[in-house]
Amino acid sequence: MDIKGILKPLTAWKRAFKPPHTIEVPNKVTREGAERYRGFHVNDMDKCIGCGTCAAICENEAIKMIPINDPDKGNSGYRPRIDYGRCCWCALCVDICPTGSLEMTNEYTWVRETGDEFIFTPGIDIIGHEDKKDKGFKKDDKLNFLHLERVPMRELDPKERTQTFAEAVLGYSEEEARAEAERCVGCGLCISGCPDRMHIPDYIRAIAEGNDQKSLNIIYENNPLPEMCGKVCTRRCEFECSLGHLGEPVAIRWLKRYVVEQFDDLKKYVDAKPEPLNGKKVGIIGAGPAGLTAAYYLRLKGYETEIFEAAPKAGGMTFLGIPKYRFPIPSLDKQVELIESVGVKINYNSPVDSKKFKKIYDKYDAVFIATGAPKGMSMRIDGEDHPKVLAAIDFLKTINLGGTVDIGKEVVVVGGGNVAIDAVRVSKRLGANSYIAYRRRVVDMPADEEEIEATEAEGIPIYTQIIPLRVEDGPKGKVKLIYGKAKMVQEKEGARPRPVLIEGKEYEYVVDSIIVAIGQRPDLDFIPEDIRNKLEMEKRIIKVDKRQMTNIDKVFAGGDLANWTADAISAIADGLRAVKGIELYLSSKK
Repeated sequence: MDIKGILKPLTAWKRAFKPPHTIEVPNKVTREGAERYRGFHVNDMDKCIGCGTCAAICENEAIKMIPINDPDKGNSGYRPRIDYGRCCWCALCVDICPTGSLEMTNEYTWVRETGDEFIFTPGIDIIGHEDKKDKGFKKDDKLNFLHLERVPMRELDPKERTQTFAEAVLGYSEEEARAEAERCVGCGLCISGCPDRMHIPDYIRAIAEGNDQKSLNIIYENNPLPEMCGKVCTRRCEFECSLGHLGEPVAIRWLKRYVVEQFDDLKKYVDAKPEPLNGKKVGIIGAGPAGLTAAYYLRLKGYETEIFEAAPKAGGMTFLGIPKYRFPIPSLDKQVELIESVGVKINYNSPVDSKKFKKIYDKYDAVFIATGAPKGMSMRIDGEDHPKVLAAIDFLKTINLGGTVDIGKEVVVVGGGNVAIDAVRVSKRLGANSYIAYRRRVVDMPADEEEIEATEAEGIPIYTQIIPLRVEDGPKGKVKLIYGKAKMVQEKEGARPRPVLIEGKEYEYVVDSIIVAIGQRPDLDFIPEDIRNKLEMEKRIIKVDKRQMTNIDKVFAGGDLANWTADAISAIADGLRAVKGIELYLSSKK
């Protein structure tokens, strides 16, 4: 018999009269939690973008995303709601938050009469612990579950690439692409920045999983020119990436490029099966991104599509204006080959004048105009008609078509957009000492940040706050650009500072050529005068509705002549909208 075991419970009574070890809380004594205690959640509404990463990582399903505000670019409008009946206070949601908005207080007591109050939306519902948000568990910047640095892109050495028109950006390897794709948290906020609303998280996930062909077909669901976008897109999607708040955004553009570069013959791998012809014909003027997009998807839907293109190749300004070190001809050709393979007919070297336009209008059931903005804008200063003053768009077009331009050894490019950057870098490759003169600051330049950095890496100076005043003859056959300096004036808080000429002093550049790159405008002279006079315009561009239809019966328009964005992805989006508009128009005609 175990006597000790029988008597042992009775010995506990000796503790009955001792003071208790516990302290009654909170009625008699108030204690602060530890500085890093994981208590109740708080959320900074100014930082939260509603990406849902916190909800995705929660293994207890304690977080649900609920609509709070209207969605906007880079902000879903949703916010996390916490259910403390499920929460285990692991703080993974805090660790994974891409903006650092979500934290946990050091408060550890919360007494309520009903369980409903243990389900709340931090930052929206007031729970009484907001004053403790500066204490408790916060995101540890040194220990991060997110990969905040992108996989770097390999490029030719700047000194080497200025001597050649070979492609400057070399692209990702398979290993690099998989690693970069795995950075994506799948929040989908990138879609809000994409004019084409591409299925970005889906095709990036396929890359991460090692299924490049699946990724390719996801991309082709609404973009028939992905390698073009993968090399020269303005990548507005990346500006909305949730990882960009604390680190670098996912390299969405480079990943798209990687996928398409894995397939030499797209016809073998893209699931493009056109429906039988339905008897309706659509005539398209211009084989740029908008025209090619409309023609491709309309043909897949059973419409007969025919494009009339003035140039010897398709691509519009992406072919005529973008230098080949950024977008090589083979990259364009293989995409156009796929478009033609589904039955799209492209008539090259076929400029359209007013007579031809009338024939097209009479022959086709619908007409889509997508001729871009091929005319350079004027500086509107005296002497600009000097023979040594060139329009950047004409200069780039001549070079891309294999021609030559005598620009001399000293060139100044006036402007600050991507066309100015292209013109100055091409001039450098042609052997000229070239530089940019821009009326605002570098931070104000509309050119892509990566293109500006590449320009500076190539040793090309960018001179800022330059106001051109007039052009004059220079010595020994040269030309003078007379200019003044500008001061930046911010007229009201939050407004963009504007350059104001500092009166009284003039300066000059003495050069062999002045290249002007201050914008482009459409050329509508090919449209018959009676139609052109009726066509509704918004300043310099054609006015269209949400389906890209003009006020002229059966005439649609898209791309640079119908929107102010002037980039390839916006033109592609216009082409997609035109497909829906033309379908709706022709179905109503039935």
